[in-house]
Amino acid sequence: MSGSERDPAAFGILASDPAYNAVLAARIDDTETLARVWIKPTSVPAPFEPGQYVTIGVKVGEKWLQRPYSIASSARDLAGGYELYLRLVRGGAFTPLAFSLPVGHALRVLPPKGRFTLQPDDERVHLFISSGTGIAPFVSMARTLLADGRPRRAIYLNGVSYVSDIGYAELLHGWSASGEYPATYVPTISRPNDPANAGWTGRTGRVESIIRAALGDLSVDPNGAVAYLCGNPDMIVAAEQELRAYGLPDEAIHKELYWPAGKQPTGAIES
Repeated sequence: MSGSERDPAAFGILASDPAYNAVLAARIDDTETLARVWIKPTSVPAPFEPGQYVTIGVKVGEKWLQRPYSIASSARDLAGGYELYLRLVRGGAFTPLAFSLPVGHALRVLPPKGRFTLQPDDERVHLFISSGTGIAPFVSMARTLLADGRPRRAIYLNGVSYVSDIGYAELLHGWSASGEYPATYVPTISRPNDPANAGWTGRTGRVESIIRAALGDLSVDPNGAVAYLCGNPDMIVAAEQELRAYGLPDEAIHKELYWPAGKQPTGAIES
């Protein structure tokens, strides 16, 4: 990002406001358009259930601009605030503002919300299927289960456009390699012929297109699995169909539409 894109004042973001109740405590830029950020309330952080989201916002003039983000951190560790996984949408209404904020800048965070939460005491194999940054709530779910000492066998299927977009790979592959958490991470690239993806030897195609093959290769019993879906709503519609075709019953499919309220699936998925 250019210097002006890193300057919140260039967007008219107010440096202070009585409603600001949190700060950007830390930030790690994985790429120019992907960042992990930690939002720390100035008071005691409100507890949350893994899978829930918080809405963060800043004030521009007299107007609040805000957006909900799924929490990626463990629900058992609130000391560092809420970890969120953000993608910069150039020309977007909110993310350019969020990416301009320096560490320490004040903002507003609303209490955690959402009913897309981890079901209790379900020992089936967990299928965490996501597109892009929709992987965040599934990282929170696993981290929370790990903190509780009750990890569940999990398979992560995550679809992205570019190799550089693959998120939380180090964490998930590390769990698998060490045996700390029984997780298998299967990313897929939707644009395999793009020069940016040269050398990629993993799965290709949108995430919904690999579901049946990947689960078959991993010998997943559809009667012993439960699926959680998060991401583009068109992906979710297609993924549901694929899971049903594989044999999962409706009660074993849980979903979260990672999309602005009121946005309906169109049947065309942007990669």
